[in-house]
Amino acid sequence: MAKIKKVECIRTRKDGVWTIVKVTTDQDGLYGIGSVSDMYNPEAVVQIVEQLLAPVIVGKDAANIEDLWNTMSLSGYWRNGALLQTAIGGIDMALWDIKGKEAGLPVYMLLGGACRSAVPCYGHAGGRDIAELKEDVYRFIEEGYTVVRCQLGGYGGGGFLTGPEAKLPVNAWKTDGVFDEHVYLNAIPHMFEQLRMTFGPEVKFTHDVHEHVSPIVAIQLAKRLEPYGLFYLEDALPPEQIGWYRQMRQQAATPQAVGELFSNPHEWTQLVSERLIDFIRVRVSKAGGISACRKIAALCEAFGVRTAWQEGGENDPVNQAAGVHLDMAIWNFGIQEINHFRPEEREAFPGAIERKGGYLYVNDKPGLGIDLDEAKAAQLLGDGWSRKSYHQPYKLDRKADGTLVRP
Repeated sequence: MAKIKKVECIRTRKDGVWTIVKVTTDQDGLYGIGSVSDMYNPEAVVQIVEQLLAPVIVGKDAANIEDLWNTMSLSGYWRNGALLQTAIGGIDMALWDIKGKEAGLPVYMLLGGACRSAVPCYGHAGGRDIAELKEDVYRFIEEGYTVVRCQLGGYGGGGFLTGPEAKLPVNAWKTDGVFDEHVYLNAIPHMFEQLRMTFGPEVKFTHDVHEHVSPIVAIQLAKRLEPYGLFYLEDALPPEQIGWYRQMRQQAATPQAVGELFSNPHEWTQLVSERLIDFIRVRVSKAGGISACRKIAALCEAFGVRTAWQEGGENDPVNQAAGVHLDMAIWNFGIQEINHFRPEEREAFPGAIERKGGYLYVNDKPGLGIDLDEAKAAQLLGDGWSRKSYHQPYKLDRKADGTLVRP
């Protein structure tokens, strides 16, 4: 059996926001890669990989993925945090990559084989107003997408006020815009009314609330969106308020998707087992990798919940590959979030997942089928990059009185 010889982190993309973990074995040329990217805490994840996890798995058999996963999970005593799960998740991907290469099979074949010929994905349409949004929706439909996410600008778009209409206090704190959940509550149903008038009932639409509203307003929104037949409403509630999904289910039939911020099994187990949601949207790396997500998918299958692994525009091609391999092998797959990469980024990751129209396609190379060209990956960093100079906290919105808006 191949033994783990080395675990290292490789930073890439502009400002080093992508982090790839490379697990090398004692067999010549045999290694695997995984995603440990975290846009807001990249250096912290690197330290977890290098200082906590690498010392406990180096020298171990790379084939014993389940035991290694649990060893890593328990090695820091406190567990299930987002950064630790990301570090574990990336190493787990790399171990599955190694196992596939040893077996001479793509990872999805090791997970049970194909349940479908290709993986449906959805596009992200947006616009500063409804007219611009419609143009963007047209673009995705013409490209072959059957599911399109619709946003009025960024997250919370449709609910922002500026100038006198915001009615700020005289001692207002500086903010780019003021979010008002009641303005948003009126804007989004109107947006979908206009979209349905233009595109009819056939196109499947989603919308991301991004946890911007209070629980009761989230329920009101779900009820008001029922006539427009959404494919799902995404992240209507933050992880701190998931108990409200019971009331949501009792009040509205709009399908619910949630999980982008989940990293702890106790966040999704009850939602799934009580059939309070319709799609689980954890990011593969944030939930602990392929090993953890195939178990999540099995739990969901038993309760009629489908998968919709979260991707996000800041994420890397390796996490996307792991998600798509899971998608291929899971019967209760629902939809896959798309991500787009520049040509030079794809060159740094030969074998990256291909998109044609509204579908994603794996190649049949062994393992995850994706590699890392380290020289080209280094070029993506740009001049003057230093791993200690990066700092980019998540941008937060505020209400008129200055109160922070979740997430």
